[in-house]
Amino acid sequence: MFKRLLSYFIPVKIHQVKSAISKNLEVSWNNGQLVLDSLNTNYSYGSLQRILRKGLKSIGYDKIQSMNHILLLGVGGGSVLKTLVDEVKYRGKITGIELDPDVIKLAEDYFQLQEIKQLNLIQGDAFEYVLKTSFHYDLIIVDIFQDTLMPNFLFEQFFTDRLGMLLKSPGYVLFNTMTLTTDDLERNNNYCLNYKNKPYHVIRLPKVETHNELIIIEKRK
Repeated sequence: MFKRLLSYFIPVKIHQVKSAISKNLEVSWNNGQLVLDSLNTNYSYGSLQRILRKGLKSIGYDKIQSMNHILLLGVGGGSVLKTLVDEVKYRGKITGIELDPDVIKLAEDYFQLQEIKQLNLIQGDAFEYVLKTSFHYDLIIVDIFQDTLMPNFLFEQFFTDRLGMLLKSPGYVLFNTMTLTTDDLERNNNYCLNYKNKPYHVIRLPKVETHNELIIIEKRK
């Protein structure tokens, strides 16, 4: 309790682990809340939860409540899952793909990820899963970072086309990106051009928590 109270004044680190994939991972109390951070950015809860909550609100909680199956690429500590279950009141299936086993262990040890009964959590590579799966989804959330870096495959035409194939109609892609440089902004501009034709409609939410841009892709009937 003392550490939690102290965290309203300064962050209080309670656990740290070295990861082969994510490098440095820390669990800390921050403003009275447990958060998961990498060396340079927030991985779960804290600002990341606020960012993705804004994206979900833009899609509409009522629409999400009526969905049957959501795919989450990049689970982290599970903050967006808690938003979906506790705030949105989503009761359908969730498939979560997380590459880093160290992240999964921290999510279970400190954030009770295993208590989300509707979650099918798969430790594996998001690109391979998207390539092989035969399921279709009402909402695909893409939230993949290695510290502040985003893998190049996320922005490639092949991956973009494959997400479109997996998306039901109507359906949504919610893509969280980091925009630290003008090159990052140009990258996002080019990415959105992949969805310039029907049945897609693109919504961009720039400068969310300063350095993030949310891209929402709506697949219309």
